[in-house]
Amino acid sequence: MTKAKRGIYAAAISPFQADGTLDAAKLTSYCRHLLTDGGCDGVAPMGTTGEGTSIALQDRLALPQAFQAAGFQSEQVIFGTGAPAIGDSIALTRAAVDAGFCNVLVLPPYFYKNVSDDGLFAAYARLIEQVGREDLRVYLYHFPQMSQTPISPELVVRLRQAFGPIIAGLKDSSGDFEQSRAIISATGGIAEDFDIYPSSEAMLWQGLSIGTAGIISGSTNAFGTLAQAALRATQGTERDAAMAAVQAGRAVASKYPLMAAMKQIEAWRSGDDSWTRMAPPLTNLSPDQAAELRADLDQLNQV
Repeated sequence: MTKAKRGIYAAAISPFQADGTLDAAKLTSYCRHLLTDGGCDGVAPMGTTGEGTSIALQDRLALPQAFQAAGFQSEQVIFGTGAPAIGDSIALTRAAVDAGFCNVLVLPPYFYKNVSDDGLFAAYARLIEQVGREDLRVYLYHFPQMSQTPISPELVVRLRQAFGPIIAGLKDSSGDFEQSRAIISATGGIAEDFDIYPSSEAMLWQGLSIGTAGIISGSTNAFGTLAQAALRATQGTERDAAMAAVQAGRAVASKYPLMAAMKQIEAWRSGDDSWTRMAPPLTNLSPDQAAELRADLDQLNQV
């Protein structure tokens, strides 16, 4: 098992069956698309965009085995294993590493608010110690708008000092570029093998210029090829044009409820309307929203 490769990641959307259970076979097929025609270097299933916290624990526990059977490599996948109960997070992390996937994206326990760094340190320490694998690679998940449980640069440094390379990186979904900069300043970023991923491809080269590892984004479900083109573009007018296309795609995605929009786009791409199913309490796009999104995509010459 190897640490996740750097580059463009999609926070993969999740397909549901008619009874609301996760369709693991469809998800693995979709993630294979993301890694080929979808333009991504890796996938991050069971995160926020994947509605991971709305999916039954039994479905989440079984998913890594489905990815193993489908032939995914450890370096291509970062599984979301965060949960309010640290015991559930431990079980999810064990399921990932037992199936050959050492890279996990872990929200802090997020039900109780205003908890101390000592409490969060204890939670991550328990997960690492009880999983008990030296090859485990934990990516901290900083999403204060949603979790209301921020991860401070000081906590990141403390965890890194205690557990070394097991604390492999951080996904910064705060939307605040200065937060990513502060964590890079505290940890050294990729120069010290600590991989920070902002959550918007619009920040791609801004981040890479200061030591981020790439991006993990929900909108790269639809616009991964644009982000990959920008990553590979030669500095200068080629990169400027590629980044303008990335920013236009991200601007479209930002107009709509992100998960519902990404699922609608995939339904159009695949011809499979079951992709629009959402896990309650989330709902799919209204007919008016879908029509507007279709027009926006036509303008971008996408899908």
